[in-house]
Amino acid sequence: MLSRFYKNSSRSILWLLALSFPFLHWQAQSIRSNNDIETWLPVESPVRASYEQFKRDFGVEEMVMIGLETPRVSEAQIEALCGRLERLPGVRQCWSPGRLRSTMTDMGVPEDQITARLRGLSESADGRLAGVAVLLSGSGLKDRAGTVRDVESELKYAGLYGPQTALSGGPVVITEMDRLGGKKENTKFFLITLLICLLLLRYWVKDWKLAFAVLALTIWTIDLTLAVFKWCGGEMNFILGALSVMVMVFTLEASIHVIHYFKESQHSSDTLGSALTLCWRPCLISLMTTAVGLFSVSVTDIVPVTQFGYAAALGAVIAMAGGLTITPAILAVIPQKHSEDLAEEGLVFARLAHWLLPRYRVVTVSFLAVGAVALVGLNWLETKIEPLDFLPKQSQVVTDVNRIREHLTSLDSIEGVVEFEDSSLPFTQRLEVVRGLERKLAGHSAVRHVMSAAMFFPDPLPENPMKLLPILQKAQAQSSTSEFVVDGQRAWRISARIECPEGQNLSQIYDELNGLVEGEPIRLTGLAPLIEQAQHEMLNGFWKSFTSAFVVIGLVMTVALRSVRITLLAMVPNVLPMGIIFGLLGWTRFPVDIGMMMTGSIALGISIDGTFHLLVRYRDQLRTGMSNRESVRVALVATGGPIFESIVVSSIGMLALAMSSFAPTYRFGLLMAVLLLATLVGDLLLLPALLCFGGDPARSQTEVPPPVFLEKSRKQDVARQQREKVA
Repeated sequence: MLSRFYKNSSRSILWLLALSFPFLHWQAQSIRSNNDIETWLPVESPVRASYEQFKRDFGVEEMVMIGLETPRVSEAQIEALCGRLERLPGVRQCWSPGRLRSTMTDMGVPEDQITARLRGLSESADGRLAGVAVLLSGSGLKDRAGTVRDVESELKYAGLYGPQTALSGGPVVITEMDRLGGKKENTKFFLITLLICLLLLRYWVKDWKLAFAVLALTIWTIDLTLAVFKWCGGEMNFILGALSVMVMVFTLEASIHVIHYFKESQHSSDTLGSALTLCWRPCLISLMTTAVGLFSVSVTDIVPVTQFGYAAALGAVIAMAGGLTITPAILAVIPQKHSEDLAEEGLVFARLAHWLLPRYRVVTVSFLAVGAVALVGLNWLETKIEPLDFLPKQSQVVTDVNRIREHLTSLDSIEGVVEFEDSSLPFTQRLEVVRGLERKLAGHSAVRHVMSAAMFFPDPLPENPMKLLPILQKAQAQSSTSEFVVDGQRAWRISARIECPEGQNLSQIYDELNGLVEGEPIRLTGLAPLIEQAQHEMLNGFWKSFTSAFVVIGLVMTVALRSVRITLLAMVPNVLPMGIIFGLLGWTRFPVDIGMMMTGSIALGISIDGTFHLLVRYRDQLRTGMSNRESVRVALVATGGPIFESIVVSSIGMLALAMSSFAPTYRFGLLMAVLLLATLVGDLLLLPALLCFGGDPARSQTEVPPPVFLEKSRKQDVARQQREKVA
């Protein structure tokens, strides 16, 4: 019935795909991007909620720091630049050394105190670098990239743009992350991936038309996935940049299995019908396990990773469904010649089975021994989120950030909010409380600078009321202090710039600073604690997603195979190789970043596909009366080819991501390729070896006809031997 449907409707199906492609492609390209780091944790998270309250009280924390060489840039030029920058819609205020010095002078701060407060903050210790802090407005936060471009344009207009001028700050780093993880950069290596996969397809299917048609199908499924994701309200981020390659991999994997079953059934009177009968069950279960593996990634509280889980699961369903339903239409339209490829392919895996089966105990023990040593390394597995590490080491942004960090101030900050509930408390007393808290925070070795409204006042304040009154009157008129005091002097801000010493992280420093001010009316928050909390959640999310994927995939396979023993045996060849790889990361103390944390669950969902195909064939052979050992041999020979081809295509597709200069993308691609190849070894070596345990090693007395391609390979061997004798 299905074969008749495809014979009658295949051309209509393919025309429908071709006509829908322009619209889907337009929708896919118009999807929005959002790489805001502060949105990584859910709004209901206490750390995120505290930071959102801070932003409502004091405005946007982010700023662009411009480092200018003072020998070649005069103070008048700096002030002219600040005036132009403040007219930009994305900028609310600029702080230059001259402006800060002028404000402090008006407030009666002695010259020696002014110099000490500005040194290493907006003026370098040697006086050769001046720092201009450009504070973003609300609209600037919504369009960081546009604001950074506007700042660069003003620098060019003033003749100050170039390698001698350093640009630093969160918006600059995030803009560079947007560029490296964006569509334009991703398109470069995606096109290379398409070309490589086209050549591999041509090598395996031996037909250019079929190879081009399958590749066109992958592009259609990618655009359909992105379009549906957009319609569901999804936004792209730098992690989802890998989604296109993943959907391509899933589509090619499904198509390769369908083509393989089609070739295996070519001696049947109804080739297409026989192929669909053979492939629907293992492919459907594979679709379920892959989707479960990807969806399990969404159990974490890291928002971009959760979105990736949803989008990747959607992509897997669309890709697998497209591969299983559209590939038969392609095969019905493009005539296929009878091929002897399966005979040669089967011969390779027959030799592998001939070597493996007598040595199944040695192979199993070897895997378990290596795994036992490697798995110890999981105890030292750690996570790390450092946005600067996402960028290439030779990047101009990294160079600028390091330069400003060395001579001026660091990017990381912990913000303190001092809240005064007693409205009758005088301003001067509040100032002294804030100043006391400043001293406590500044006493920590990791704190480089502390900024608050107190920095604009002399220390100590004049005792003479006649001298103090003009200072307080000027303070009311100063806009600089309004950045640090809000809500009728109820809330005061203290900003501590942090530089982590070797061996410490922001989480430890955050806890230690909380200990220093324990019992005081201050609440610590900021973007740095938010990132640190996300870092902790990453490790929890890694284990939660992998565990949930393992459990749910195991249940699906148990129901499908109706055997707990075989399900457990099936999970070992997939889990153990991945455990070895992650264990090695732990042994080498290589931290897992936000891209790498997803790979375990995704690789498990993909690799279990080949496992299930082998197990279905193994169970089918057992039902015919074949012995356990012979069933393993026939299953390995029959399914080894498509398992090998699909994993190799998947690995090469993922490996293409390693060409990206964006660290999360290339680490994700590289680790995915390594994990998939490791599970391929597990499927082709460890799984058959494990299946040999517990069965009758003797050959069955029942005569079972071998698969067609095995019989043909034996005939080819005999014919070749006869030709060699004649020669």
